Amino acid sequence: MTACAQEADRTNTTTTEKAADERVPVTVLTGFLGSGKTTLLNRILSEEHGKRIAVIENEFGEIGIDHELVVQSDEEIFEMNNGCICCTVRGDLIRILGRLMRRKHKFDHIIIETTGMADPGPVAQTFFMDEEMKEKLRLDAIVTVVDAHHVLQHIDSDECHAQLAFADVVVLNKCDLVDDKQLHALESQLRSINRLTDIHRTVHAAIGIERLLDIHAFDLETRAAEMPEFLKEELPFEWAGLYDLQPGDYRLTLQPGPDPTIDLVLGGPGLQDTALFEAWKRNSIVLYSSDPTFVEPTTCMLPGDTLYRLPVDGQQGADATLTIKTPGRYVLFTQHLPEEFDLTLHGDGRLHEPVEGHEYASPHEHDDSVGSVGIRLEGDLDPDRFESWMVGLLRRRGTDIFRSKGVLSLAGDTRRFVFQGVHMLFDGQAGRSWEDDAVRESQLVFIGRDLDRAELADGLRACLA
Repeated sequence: MTACAQEADRTNTTTTEKAADERVPVTVLTGFLGSGKTTLLNRILSEEHGKRIAVIENEFGEIGIDHELVVQSDEEIFEMNNGCICCTVRGDLIRILGRLMRRKHKFDHIIIETTGMADPGPVAQTFFMDEEMKEKLRLDAIVTVVDAHHVLQHIDSDECHAQLAFADVVVLNKCDLVDDKQLHALESQLRSINRLTDIHRTVHAAIGIERLLDIHAFDLETRAAEMPEFLKEELPFEWAGLYDLQPGDYRLTLQPGPDPTIDLVLGGPGLQDTALFEAWKRNSIVLYSSDPTFVEPTTCMLPGDTLYRLPVDGQQGADATLTIKTPGRYVLFTQHLPEEFDLTLHGDGRLHEPVEGHEYASPHEHDDSVGSVGIRLEGDLDPDRFESWMVGLLRRRGTDIFRSKGVLSLAGDTRRFVFQGVHMLFDGQAGRSWEDDAVRESQLVFIGRDLDRAELADGLRACLA
């Protein structure tokens, strides 16, 4: 067989394998704050492509307003607003995906739009570390949208670098705002970060859907070879200890540590079986994204589907009682390593040591100076005052305000006004009409470095009509 015939045979085999893959394809849509992810998502949802798409959105902000920015469509949209998808919200992702899988006949594709501060690595890991996800879902591609005009201000940040490094496809957006020489230099810089990615230049995120969806671009072997750390699992807890316990009460004691609280999950019994332990580990990922149950000194912690939060006194530490009713092997998942709090477990008049311990990589961390401020204000705003305030604010603080977006109630306007800004650039347009019984209010979100909440709230309040 000739080399050409062999290559053709391999291509036909690959094509056949792809056609036989009945898993639902998933696209992770990422990109730094203000790059144009929502604009691209709206284009996808508006096109006549015949696909039934489920959308999962994650916002980095105190107020969820992205549902106002996404076009109204027949697609199903799920929001996760309580954090960054690459951290504990990953549990919410698993929960939503599991719910979708129970009615996958209703859609053909899933798009996960991450927050602009997300590292897409842990999101991608979800589809390979979890057996149920591997069986039912196929990570099709990681698509990273890049703001050609502003990206150099953020390209050295961990988040922006990770988004580029993981990209199967780069949508180099806002190319009308830079000249051709700058674009060539930028593309070379992007290639130095990720030599394998496909780069497409766009204006207003205009690109054919055939270049983004169902393209079979993500290759685990290639990704692991390029980035060996990809397969290093990242979890919301740092330690798991297995204990053999008899029925009775046990005292869990902690000394003062790095945080004023510590989160714990207690599971079991019967965890001698590795599969049961792995199931509890997966369950804990979901639990760590839920609301915790605060444990007072007299509270008992029972094994079960509960995330416990222990307040840790700066001088006394913390105590909790574990009540065990059935003998067996139990697992304790902790947010921090036990030595950071000198965690001990006493019962039957003696100290109990874990029969087995597992340490995990520390969770992904963001730049502590970068945060969000969300503001709600009832009443109508004076359009001229608001525009004057925003122009002045962005002129003074635009370098530190990475992203601004909002839904406004303007005096004399029967429709919502939706605006979006990136650094010193901002624009807006009319949105949906206000319902007769709706409370007219303005909602704004600012994401940036060292934001002054009082200054922003006072400034908006001064714009009331």
